[in-house]
Amino acid sequence: MGPLVYVIACEPSGDQMGALLMQALREETGDTVRFAGVGGQTMTAAGLASLFDVRDLALIGVFEVLPKVALVFRRVKETIADIEAKQPDIILSIDSWGFTGRVHERLTKSGSTIPRVRCVAPQVWAWRPGRAKQLAGWIDHLLTLLPFEPPYFTKHGLAATWIGHPVLESGFNLGDGADFRARHGIATDRRVVGILPGSRRSEVARLLPVFKDTIALLAQRYPDLHVVIPTVDTVAHHIHEAAVGWPVPVTVVMEPDQRRDAFAAFDVALAASGTVSLELAMAGVPHVIGYRANALTAILLRLFVRTRYVNLVNVMVGHEAVPERLQGRCRPDILADDLTLLLRDDMRRVAQRADFTAALSRLAPEGTRPSRRGAQTILSLIRKP
Repeated sequence: MGPLVYVIACEPSGDQMGALLMQALREETGDTVRFAGVGGQTMTAAGLASLFDVRDLALIGVFEVLPKVALVFRRVKETIADIEAKQPDIILSIDSWGFTGRVHERLTKSGSTIPRVRCVAPQVWAWRPGRAKQLAGWIDHLLTLLPFEPPYFTKHGLAATWIGHPVLESGFNLGDGADFRARHGIATDRRVVGILPGSRRSEVARLLPVFKDTIALLAQRYPDLHVVIPTVDTVAHHIHEAAVGWPVPVTVVMEPDQRRDAFAAFDVALAASGTVSLELAMAGVPHVIGYRANALTAILLRLFVRTRYVNLVNVMVGHEAVPERLQGRCRPDILADDLTLLLRDDMRRVAQRADFTAALSRLAPEGTRPSRRGAQTILSLIRKP
């Protein structure tokens, strides 16, 4: 029997990354690897029988976690018990620090000797540098997505490997926009605006009303707008309810296999901050980022954030290629003006796409794809009998 890998990923971006790593592990082991753990829709489709439904654990900040502390601790306890019962060969956690961090802490305190590897480094280069030392005491190896991250952790004695960013394997550069429009009855001369308000309920609740008002203003300038909202199962119900009564036609896309085609159909997009910006960059979609965090979380971020930009495209190129409209600047009038500039100005769109190419070129080592490099590293850490 092949090795048993216990995978934990609680949020949609980690779920997608987990599925890629699962596939790469199958390839590296001749399909003998076995899986257990906690995951979402994509990892389930890849063959994981998740211990529980992760939709309630898509948590973002300190004050979003607090109302669900009892649930988080109960799920942590269930996960620890499952790990102890199954005794996997290695534990792989992906992002979701509000949950996975507690799992690692409990395992460390219990004296567990099961090797532990984490994929996606906490952004200690942006804020909370002390977490690097904490992480070094809880895990055995870190897989980073960005090339400049390993030194932040190796100086604390934590081995770290840059594997590259999984967005490069996402296929968002291969979508068929014409086919998507035809399937959904969207005329070829319609301007399609992609709206991506996040994958967490708290994000959707804060951002979708702002994005709706933005579209109302934009529709006064462009009456031929059609909005497309790709979503995930964690927030699909809320998106469907909120999409009623918009001033333009709205198409909500739930099917994961239509997401790439939907992106290819966008003329421009308005998105929450996160991995989705890199997916839009892969698809070559000019876009604007709008984000509002919980007010108390925002205060903490203002106190501790040490980086100029929050968007990874901007971080990688060193300037604001993608407009970032955060907190008080995430307003319908500002966002509508930003989208208008992208729709009207060909050179602005060309410049943004050039920055996409530059940013993406810096996200992976040469020689192999990120998931394969990650799988090889994970397998090398499994202790031989």
